[in-house]
Amino acid sequence: MPSPNQPVPFTADDYRARMTRAAESAAAAGLAGLLVAPGPDLVYLTGYRPTAITERLTVLVLAAGQDPVLVVPTLEAPDAEHAVGAPALTLRDWTDAKDPYAVTAPLLDAKGRFGISDNTWAMHLLGLQQYLPGTSYASLTEALPMLRAVKDAAELERITAAGAAADATYEEILKVRFAGRKETDVAADLARLLTEHGHSQVDFTVVGSGPNGANPHHEAGSRTIERGDMVVLDFGGLKHGYGSDTSRTVHVGEPTAEEQRVHDIVREAQEAGCDAVRPGAACQDIDRAARAVITEFGYGDRFIHRTGHGIGVTTHEPPYMIEGEEQPLVPGMCFSVEPGVYLPGRFGVRIEDIVTVTEDGGRRLNSTARELAIVE
Repeated sequence: MPSPNQPVPFTADDYRARMTRAAESAAAAGLAGLLVAPGPDLVYLTGYRPTAITERLTVLVLAAGQDPVLVVPTLEAPDAEHAVGAPALTLRDWTDAKDPYAVTAPLLDAKGRFGISDNTWAMHLLGLQQYLPGTSYASLTEALPMLRAVKDAAELERITAAGAAADATYEEILKVRFAGRKETDVAADLARLLTEHGHSQVDFTVVGSGPNGANPHHEAGSRTIERGDMVVLDFGGLKHGYGSDTSRTVHVGEPTAEEQRVHDIVREAQEAGCDAVRPGAACQDIDRAARAVITEFGYGDRFIHRTGHGIGVTTHEPPYMIEGEEQPLVPGMCFSVEPGVYLPGRFGVRIEDIVTVTEDGGRRLNSTARELAIVE
């Protein structure tokens, strides 16, 4: 039995169902099949994560009505055989003395159009095209953007646990000293706390103090945090293989009236974005709801990024909450709602929660206070 701190493991049947669904989705999209290289899609579909990604070809071949086949180098076959999803597929290995494209080509429709994972090496795609010049390819993100978007109960359990760990990290970071320390010091605290709360991977620890907070993706640097600084905190990573991502903005000492006002505007915008989440709403509706508030208060040109992004086995994935994205929301989708205002040379504010779509609305997976916290 899994411990209280461990989710129920995925099974070979879970991966079999994912591969079947992916192949059927590919056929419905007019594709002959899917080619999936090592990376998040391969982990999602098979549970296999190669210990090292090298120039040797590894590729999962999926097509409706055919058994899944994983082509792997012979020296890596033992690891692939131990993947949880291995019983749901056929392994076909090749030695260094063989041409891997000659091994893979017979598995493909010679005139088919295939979805191919975005992180496939160009040399592998070109190698296949040399053997099969009649084939064509589409980015998997473009061809099947919703492949990993709708989470089942077991996935939601993992994302919820990751969100709770990020929340616990935020509660503890409020207790550390900010003034007189470098941004990198606080970032190191965030990384340590995420790990202590069960993250196996820390993807980012943004600490943007004072004017650095006006850069949404500021890398924590050597700037010393001072009293009077607004500080944007944005951090996350993977726990149990699924992502966390949350942002809060704190202030070192008492804020000015303007700083408090801007923070209140962003908090209201974030609330509006979360309130707009419901099945059937378009992704762009979430962006519009949050952006309308910030625009109303005169800061529309200082909200310079999309309102949100999907999250799952990676911390950024489709769908995206942005104008022009008409994809309807579906129960089980998980994504961020993170409006911000950025005043160059002065300060920035961002507030972010992960939200999942429910049968009748949305549910936040982060629960820490969104009011402007005062730190020392």
